Amino acid sequence: MIIFKSINKLNKCIENIDNIGFVPTMGSIHNGHSSLIKKSKKICKKTLVSIFVNPKQFNNKKDFINYPRNTKRDIRILRKLNVDYVLLPTYSDIYGAKENRLIKIPKINKILCAKYRPGHFEGVLRVINQYLIKLNVKKIFLGEKDYQQLKIISNFVRKRFNVKVIPCKTIRYKNTFALSSRNKLLIKDDLYKLREIFLILKSFKLRLRKNFKYRYKISDIKNLIYKKGVKLEYLELRDERTLSKNCKKSNFRIFISYYYKKIRFIDNI
Repeated sequence: MIIFKSINKLNKCIENIDNIGFVPTMGSIHNGHSSLIKKSKKICKKTLVSIFVNPKQFNNKKDFINYPRNTKRDIRILRKLNVDYVLLPTYSDIYGAKENRLIKIPKINKILCAKYRPGHFEGVLRVINQYLIKLNVKKIFLGEKDYQQLKIISNFVRKRFNVKVIPCKTIRYKNTFALSSRNKLLIKDDLYKLREIFLILKSFKLRLRKNFKYRYKISDIKNLIYKKGVKLEYLELRDERTLSKNCKKSNFRIFISYYYKKIRFIDNI
């Protein structure tokens, strides 16, 4: 594994290598990231992983400051996964004078997380745009846990780059809540709270599969979640292809965002 702290030095190394898979991360590597890396290694000649906590996608400075960071631990994990290249770019390396600051998401996408985190997805697209302008990669691997983000990036990349976005299934803790870097901010006992919320959602989805009219009971589900001591931001049913509210029994997903101990969590099932 070769570690680079400069995009220019990395590019000199990979300029003649085709079919490089790219896994962008903000560090705090967990099994969700590992699954992306393993998928990249299966279908690409080489795999590149970046670690960069992107300040542009945080609309809360405290969230940015408190975001879990442990680069030494991340490097150890990436070595065990036999990653070919690791990029640890600086802020100036990503955001130079040529950065496109006019990236905006359409109003139609200002739902779910975009509604409650203004500027978040613009910040995500800014860093993805910079990566794909500067790096010689052909495939980028993204998880379905951030489902709205996956959709927004996929549409953005398809229009601007000759790069394929590869979606990867959400990895869960013992088949319950989605793995997240923010889980590391909780103690073990707190994880039971996340598990309980997931089980409520799973039960709700099973009822919807049997009778979609049960969707009108979503206020009851919200009340159950409130009783778990969390601050619910949103709980919505959306079409999994278009993210429209006009969904059917055959094509819906349940989307949730909530705060527990002032930490924000999202999921979709």
